[in-house]
Amino acid sequence: MSAQDFTIVIPARYASSRFPGKPLAKICGQPMLWHVYQRALEAAAREVIVATDDERIADAAAGFGADVCMTSADCPSGTDRIAEVAAAKGWSEETIVVNLQGDEPLTPATVVHQVANNLYSQSRAGIATLCSPIEREVDFHDPNVVKVLFDTDGRALYFSRAPIPFDRNAKPGQPVVAWRHIGIYAYRVAFLQQWTHMAGGQLEGLEKLEQLRALQNGVYIHVAEAAEVPSHGIDTPQQLQELEEQMQCQDR
Repeated sequence: MSAQDFTIVIPARYASSRFPGKPLAKICGQPMLWHVYQRALEAAAREVIVATDDERIADAAAGFGADVCMTSADCPSGTDRIAEVAAAKGWSEETIVVNLQGDEPLTPATVVHQVANNLYSQSRAGIATLCSPIEREVDFHDPNVVKVLFDTDGRALYFSRAPIPFDRNAKPGQPVVAWRHIGIYAYRVAFLQQWTHMAGGQLEGLEKLEQLRALQNGVYIHVAEAAEVPSHGIDTPQQLQELEEQMQCQDR
């Protein structure tokens, strides 16, 4: 298997507490999910699949030509949904799967390739993911901007919605030295098979971050700085409006 031989799964659910129906919200006249699917096609993966438990999303995805896999409504996370797809498809344990989340409509193909290649080159890692420097103090304190700490070998130490690390000697106006976690993951199917048997830990429940389940169970999560920084994912209708305005400005 080569580093470029990977599959993309786009987990998409309708029932979001902050933004119900988010994958079908329109951006420049097309559903958000359509934009994510276009980014997946640009990455030239071996296969692209939309994973959902909602017929409305399935119908919309099928309408623009996507391969759809229906999954359980009980999946607690996107990774659980992808694990269901991997089992249903019977993929081999060595298959690399990239989780391109359904609320990331502007993820560049370079980022998708990077996370897949990183996992391929890190044989001990169960998951590969990416990060970028945090440049604004407001983002450092924003719980919707997940922060990540990692060691000198790129091994994740912790993910949090809280502002980490805490600089006890920080002075007002001093630049923030921290990393934003970019929510794209690559897994091997062998890891996804283990994931379905991992107990959800206290940290995942507190932070509402699924990757902490893996971290608390001793999984090596490889973190690298993104070669190209994608825009933030869409969590609220206001962010959707801001993104649509940004994309329209680029079109003009």
